[in-house]
Amino acid sequence: MQILLITTRNTKRWIVPKGWPLVGCTPTQCAAHEAMEEAGLVGDFLPQALGSFIYDKRRKSGETVRCEVFVIPMEVLHQRRTWMEKTARETRWCSVEEALAHVSEPGLRRIIAKFAKGSRKPHRAAPAAATA
Repeated sequence: MQILLITTRNTKRWIVPKGWPLVGCTPTQCAAHEAMEEAGLVGDFLPQALGSFIYDKRRKSGETVRCEVFVIPMEVLHQRRTWMEKTARETRWCSVEEALAHVSEPGLRRIIAKFAKGSRKPHRAAPAAATA
């Protein structure tokens, strides 16, 4: 199994695609939007989140907002050659072990480990997230 990680735009920490909820969209639709915008990913999502974690997001204004992130598994069918935030982020396909070594957020590390343990077939995956 390979997992796609992306860097944050400012701190360059390794994470999964995630973003704010979109009005009128389900969490899965939001996750699909973010996966495309941030990593150029096209694929199929499972209907249920793997879990969630809490983190403090620092806004451009300097304000900190507590967010709950729901991580939804995606089987990646294709990664486009170009996408909206390609020049703003790095992407890296990793083994589970590499992903766990790169990700510093404890809640996301826990979800990646749980996801890998429950997956039986080798494939390319991107746990994408919808933030509440």
